[in-house]
Amino acid sequence: MEIKISGKAFVFGNNLDTDQIYPGRHLALTKPEEIKAHAMEGADPEFVKQCRPGDIIVAGTNFGCGSSREQAAITLKGVGVGAILAESFARIFYRNGINLGLPLVVCPEISRKASPGDEIFLDLEEGVVHNQTSGEKIKAQPLTGYVLEILENGGIKPLVKRQLEAGSNQPFNG
Repeated sequence: MEIKISGKAFVFGNNLDTDQIYPGRHLALTKPEEIKAHAMEGADPEFVKQCRPGDIIVAGTNFGCGSSREQAAITLKGVGVGAILAESFARIFYRNGINLGLPLVVCPEISRKASPGDEIFLDLEEGVVHNQTSGEKIKAQPLTGYVLEILENGGIKPLVKRQLEAGSNQPFNG
């Protein structure tokens, strides 16, 4: 996982729920390849065709509200979303995303500072967002060392597995 991410912005509004991110009618699917085909289907049916690995979702408040379905984070990671910048996240979606290795960054002003298609550069460690299209720099909340460690390992399970294999008797460093 890269600490510095750049990609094209896909902009959404407030209260984007998990049914818009991954519609409930697809919950019977279990393979990541099948799941990723339906990313953002309820909000933008063309998203999967247009999104390229590393592209960045930008949203307002309460991104990922609704049900606690883990598939919402799985589908976004599967399609290659580089990061999600939002003014706030629903608590369970936030934990699901981080635990699966999907960078989620709180950026209080982002919905007013990015337009669809803008080229966005994000430094996860510093908490800086640079809209390369407009030239504007926006302060985001930097991720903690422990969250960065989870992301760098591809998620919480790979991190714990690596630590256990290394013989660490303290699998959680955060």
